[in-house]
Amino acid sequence: MVNASPRHKALSLAVFTALCASSHAYAQQAAAPATDEEPTTLATMTVTAQKREEAMQDVPIAITAVSEQLLQDTGVRDIKDLQVLVPGLTVTSTQSEAITTARIRGIGTVGDNVGLESSVGVVIDGVYRPRNSVGFGDLGQLERIEVLKGPQGTVFGKNTSAGVINVVTRRPSYTQSAEGEITLGNYNAIGVSGAYNDALGEVGAFNIYAAKRKRDGWMDVRTGAGPRRETDDNDQNFHTVRGKVLLEPTENLEIMLSGDFTSREENCCAAVQTTVGATAAILNRLVGGQAVAAPGDDPFNRVAYSNRPTTQDIKENGVAVEVNWDSSWFGGATLTSITAQREWEAINGLDYDFSTADILYRVADKDESFTGFKTFSQEFRLTGATDRIDWMVGAFYTDEDLDRTETYRIGPHYEPYLSVALLSIINPALGTSPTAPLFLSQATGRPFGTVFAGLGALDTYQQSAKSTALFTNNTWHATDALDLTLGLRYTREKKTLVSNYSNPNGGAGCGSMLANPAQVVAALVARGLTVAQASAAAPTVVGYGCLPWANPLHNAPSRDTVQSREEKEWSGTLKAAYRWNDNVMTYGSFARGYKGGGFNLDRVQSSNGLSSGSANGIQPVLDTSFGGEFVDSYELGAKTTWLDGNLLLNATLFHQKYEDFQLNSFLGTSFVVRSIPEVTSQGLDAELMWQPKSIRGLMLQSGLMYADTTYGDNIPGGDFVSPTGALYKLPGAQMSFAPKWSGSASVTYEWDVGSLMARFNIGAKYVSEYNTGSDLDPEKMQGAYTVANARFGIGAQDQRWMLEFWGTNITDEEYVQVGFDGPLQNVSPAPNNPFNTFNAFLGAPRMYGVTFRVRY
Repeated sequence: MVNASPRHKALSLAVFTALCASSHAYAQQAAAPATDEEPTTLATMTVTAQKREEAMQDVPIAITAVSEQLLQDTGVRDIKDLQVLVPGLTVTSTQSEAITTARIRGIGTVGDNVGLESSVGVVIDGVYRPRNSVGFGDLGQLERIEVLKGPQGTVFGKNTSAGVINVVTRRPSYTQSAEGEITLGNYNAIGVSGAYNDALGEVGAFNIYAAKRKRDGWMDVRTGAGPRRETDDNDQNFHTVRGKVLLEPTENLEIMLSGDFTSREENCCAAVQTTVGATAAILNRLVGGQAVAAPGDDPFNRVAYSNRPTTQDIKENGVAVEVNWDSSWFGGATLTSITAQREWEAINGLDYDFSTADILYRVADKDESFTGFKTFSQEFRLTGATDRIDWMVGAFYTDEDLDRTETYRIGPHYEPYLSVALLSIINPALGTSPTAPLFLSQATGRPFGTVFAGLGALDTYQQSAKSTALFTNNTWHATDALDLTLGLRYTREKKTLVSNYSNPNGGAGCGSMLANPAQVVAALVARGLTVAQASAAAPTVVGYGCLPWANPLHNAPSRDTVQSREEKEWSGTLKAAYRWNDNVMTYGSFARGYKGGGFNLDRVQSSNGLSSGSANGIQPVLDTSFGGEFVDSYELGAKTTWLDGNLLLNATLFHQKYEDFQLNSFLGTSFVVRSIPEVTSQGLDAELMWQPKSIRGLMLQSGLMYADTTYGDNIPGGDFVSPTGALYKLPGAQMSFAPKWSGSASVTYEWDVGSLMARFNIGAKYVSEYNTGSDLDPEKMQGAYTVANARFGIGAQDQRWMLEFWGTNITDEEYVQVGFDGPLQNVSPAPNNPFNTFNAFLGAPRMYGVTFRVRY
């Protein structure tokens, strides 16, 4: 288990305890300035959670909405930063920043395999992003972010079975203005950004935003003999440009044009060893020094070992047109059209073994490492209202093309390492022999250095997905107090995948073993085993010799594997809300959510050539498809307003039951997808927000979530059978990345200092212990921790300028994002196996700096 140090625990607990008085649904309202004017009440906050503007206290959905000012005060620039403000939201990254996963109430989809769509949808200015990773990046000038918890498929579509992160960026205004900022921070951080807004005559306006940010990496890297030259990792180097044009040619017609471009050219992400097993000694001997961390090394010294680059190059661009027309139809219904075209691509180098030994790697080249999305989407909505009914009908279409190229290059240390490791598994004494590195050469009859070498695997995937949906969401005001809402959505989707698997090096080592298994037995006998012992050990040798990237049974460079699947599914919601008086509304709801099925975009092999077979086999699986994921969600909630609208207290009880949950797990050599028959998430979500009238300029927000998220007791398949199944710990257990408790709190205070104005904010999030690995190995447990951010600013009362001093993770809390098996360094799912090495991607350390802002 990874635990925070006692010093950090005490400091973090003190920070959080000092804050935890209240909640956290900070929508379009900033902290009230210290003026003589009466502060705006919190009860007037509005959201667009149902794709129409409504008072948040009238919407029967659990919502956390965060304003532009609070986002700025807590340093939120992207979705990953947002989690400090939202209880129940976790966001993690693994091999690169292009692999980012969001989870709500413990539910999310591991993002390392783009064949799986997201459980938490990301929508930016009404445009859905196909994966969480595609929504990751500097979001520019924000108006607010709404986090909708629980299934939202009726209005937002499939792949929102756990919730939605709805991002709303700033609209152009008719007032000329300009803004600029420069930021300096530790790790040699520097950032500049600027924005300009102006009118286009009397019928239009525009804004444009641009930013450039750079920072050194916060991970030190030992590169060994190279060829990697970069000695730090997890750095930052990106620039972005975003613009909007608003046209209002008539009183009832509005056209919004938007476009954006972002480029990231960085190094990410190195991992550290949290548990060092016996394989470390083998690696050290191969490199003639230290190849990985030593037993007892503190992973939070942030020293990683990698001889290969982790270069990442991410490009994203898109355009969108939103048209809103207040028609004369049906009593003045509004017709909305949102048309968008987006492209996203990522190239990422990777040192698979996370050591200075040259074992397995991928180069950052488009021909060897590429993931790209091209997405067209079109949505139509017709929204109207009568005295008794608020109604909406709509249609949605998306056409998504996904291209992926994945390779495995085998380094010169692969063959001797695997030789010694295999002999050590069979009998530790055999691994100490001076001739142990030659074992696989003897077992295959091939010259040393030619058994495994060169480009082992070169695989391409081309997936086409077309989805069409019809939906409606209607609220009947049955009485002045009672509202009934019915929503339905019908989705039809077709996906086609064309895969091509090839072994450019021919897979000679594995091929020789399969052609002449007797030679494997003979090589073991020559090492001192009896024939019976050698015959029993030979399948283990062949299994490791025929790992996916070295297995020529996959090799079909002249033949494509074509798969296709079609889904036709209903989702919907039924809600009843009763307003007891102006200050209290209660509601109950049912929702049926749906997440599309798909294909595993990775080499898959099993004991019998079927996806249901054990993952330790070598037979290629050609049918890599998996079915859709479904959820039935029940909620009981209350939204209350106190103190003349200056205190909001909301709470929701929820029970969510998922069927055929899509679990993507890394088992040390490849990703496997398993459909879990049942996953349940249930608990309480409470939030409070207080703007005391007696203390002008003070705003308190906090939230608390209890979520008991567990796997069902019965999961079929050999992988779930104790004690040898790789996933045997899952049945009946608490789900990974699902802390039972999480809470957030934030305090903002603004006051006059002579002719100037000062503002202070401190916010923190507490998370109870949880497991950071999809297989629930105890070595991957993360202890409870708290992360706190703070900012102090002083500037002109008219906000023409402000100087801000800020810090993120100010207590320098130490925590793990994701724990995983050391590739080729983990031989058994049994706890405390001395052979096993475990790695982790760490959370960011303390960062601090100063920002100067100007505006007119």
